[in-house]
Amino acid sequence: MCAEHDTAQNSLRRERFIRSPIPLTTFYVSFPAMERSEIRTASITVVLALLWSGASEGSISVYWGQNGNEASLVDTCASGNFAIVLLSFLITFGDGQTPVFLSLGGASGSYAAATVDDTRNVTTYLWNNFLGGQSDSRPLGDAVLDGIDFDIVATTDLSENLAKAVSALSTPDKKVYLSAAPECPYPDAHLGNALQTGLFDYVWIQFYNNPSCQYADGDASDLVNSWNQWTTSITTVQTEGFFLGLPASSAAAGSGFIPTDALITKVLPQVRASPNYGGVMLWSKYYDEQTGYSSAIVEAVRQPNKLYALYLKIIIID
Repeated sequence: MCAEHDTAQNSLRRERFIRSPIPLTTFYVSFPAMERSEIRTASITVVLALLWSGASEGSISVYWGQNGNEASLVDTCASGNFAIVLLSFLITFGDGQTPVFLSLGGASGSYAAATVDDTRNVTTYLWNNFLGGQSDSRPLGDAVLDGIDFDIVATTDLSENLAKAVSALSTPDKKVYLSAAPECPYPDAHLGNALQTGLFDYVWIQFYNNPSCQYADGDASDLVNSWNQWTTSITTVQTEGFFLGLPASSAAAGSGFIPTDALITKVLPQVRASPNYGGVMLWSKYYDEQTGYSSAIVEAVRQPNKLYALYLKIIIID
């Protein structure tokens, strides 16, 4: 049994100090009626468990398909920079190694699914044309996409019921992943209810075009506060499921662009501390090609937090 205490105890047997990636804490570990060799083995197990706590690698996802001058989908997937590619957008509606999701919505277009019949029709259309169904009009031929992304900014009627319907398409052989791209003010006006369903695997929070919760003039405090609110308020998203959504260039958004050096030194060390940190989402592949943003940050995004100057004190007692 491992418990945290504030003061030393008289039954102290011995102390050992080791380097640790987590803040300085004293743990008292009791192993009653155990031989010395058993105590040594047990103490190593405790140390390893604590050392791995909170260390997670991130990845980069990217929106693709909004500009005809960007690299092909095949080349984007093969670049090695992106863990997930989001096809943007399907705006009108009434298996490779890199997962590819179809993104619904966006800032323009006409979309809604206000009734049960609307939801059923949209779900059937998505299944037959992009997922595991069959249709004579599949835009991508026989290719089966891995999931559906919700970038809903024009209606509050669509998200929750459609998320439930699309999630129900998963089978034991093929899971249909769900992701969402809310704006950083919490809760999101269009996706708030849907995100409480527990059905979403990934959430790419858009920290741009929203001055109240984005990086500005070298100050990351509003962004970090918003990030912490999101990652602690929604506990149903999978581990490492929250992504920091950013524009890949200053031209990609009206505001919120973070220079790569500031992202690496000021922002990532703070957001990586969250146990459900997943990485960075970029808008979009076209702008990323203009700046090389993903290549500049990919190693930093993948690097887990390590605070080598701190020590963990393990105390074994009777």
